[in-house]
Amino acid sequence: MSDYLPLEIQEEIMKRLPVKSLIQFRSVSKPWMSLIDSPDFIKHYSGHQHLLVRYDRDYLYDEPEYVSFVDDDTFPRQKVSPTIPLLVSRLELSSIISSSHGLLCLFGYYDRDEMAVLWNVSLRKAVAIDVPNVAYQKYRTILGFGVCDETCDPKIVKIIYINSQRDIESTSDSIPWQVEVFTLSTRAWRSPYSSNLPRKSIEFRLEQVFVDQFLYWCATDRVTIDGGIQSYNVIISFDITSEKFREINLPDALAHHQPYKLSISKLKESLVVVQSCGEINDGVFRVWMMEDGVPKSFTKIFTVCTPGTKVLSVPEFRKSGEPIIQTVDDSCGAHEYVTSLSVCEPRSKLISDLGISGWLCSFSVYSYMETLLLLDQPDLTTNDI
Repeated sequence: MSDYLPLEIQEEIMKRLPVKSLIQFRSVSKPWMSLIDSPDFIKHYSGHQHLLVRYDRDYLYDEPEYVSFVDDDTFPRQKVSPTIPLLVSRLELSSIISSSHGLLCLFGYYDRDEMAVLWNVSLRKAVAIDVPNVAYQKYRTILGFGVCDETCDPKIVKIIYINSQRDIESTSDSIPWQVEVFTLSTRAWRSPYSSNLPRKSIEFRLEQVFVDQFLYWCATDRVTIDGGIQSYNVIISFDITSEKFREINLPDALAHHQPYKLSISKLKESLVVVQSCGEINDGVFRVWMMEDGVPKSFTKIFTVCTPGTKVLSVPEFRKSGEPIIQTVDDSCGAHEYVTSLSVCEPRSKLISDLGISGWLCSFSVYSYMETLLLLDQPDLTTNDI
């Protein structure tokens, strides 16, 4: 190919190839390696979209299972078990914080030290990041993760805050909020550019989504009215470019809904709120989308209704917009702790099983694109931490 086509044409062809092919091409010639390793190529490359599923096979199984699906017209036939880097497999009590630009951010423990790990599933590469000053007892720590579009620099946001309104009122000399930002390019934690922080009455939930340069969390605001405390749901956003927080109000139908029956996700590059309605046997979930990134403007776009199917959650959406649902596996008889993943077509209500069963509430699903981010990072093991 290199003997007949200009390098510019070769570059356009390579941008359409999967990561596996690009890694092989790097070994073919020095010009190709130089091209693929260039910051500009890495910034503008994005390959096929995938869905990564993490789950526990059963309650006695220590190691989580991972399965990756190619999210295209072949779905769900192209299913593989990805290679798990040592940094990911050795992370204890780990959870996935979020995904962004093809990277997943996990948080857990290594030798009792708090650690975040950035994982490029396509490159089979991971990078470890020490997370200092994690708070306990009356304080709580949450993390957020996203990759800046302008710089392609991964960022982690660490938020430490007092966990309850009672502790805020009884601890007058304590700082209610502490926020730090980590950037992979500097490998250092620092204060955010902006000093505006959410109000003291805001309590975050752990769940976080990254959409179009914004981190989003579900949160609860507790206000004192006539001597009593009233609560309502809000969304807190964090712009990873300007590093400013913002509060987003929800429609009344969501603001006053049970907090544990709300979740957030990304659907076609927009933030959505998934509202669980009724009991588990009802299988009804309403999906609300924030219109064009405009705060306070949420529209109900469709309802997931699965009569006769026990649906626990809607953890993710396909690129096509179809919801992935977690259901109780009735084929296991009385063992209702076994659940499975399916795809639901909202209009026809047709449910297609993905052939994965696991322990109750252990499923998490994340959409990611093939990327070359972390290609320039050294290969590390836990001995290097």
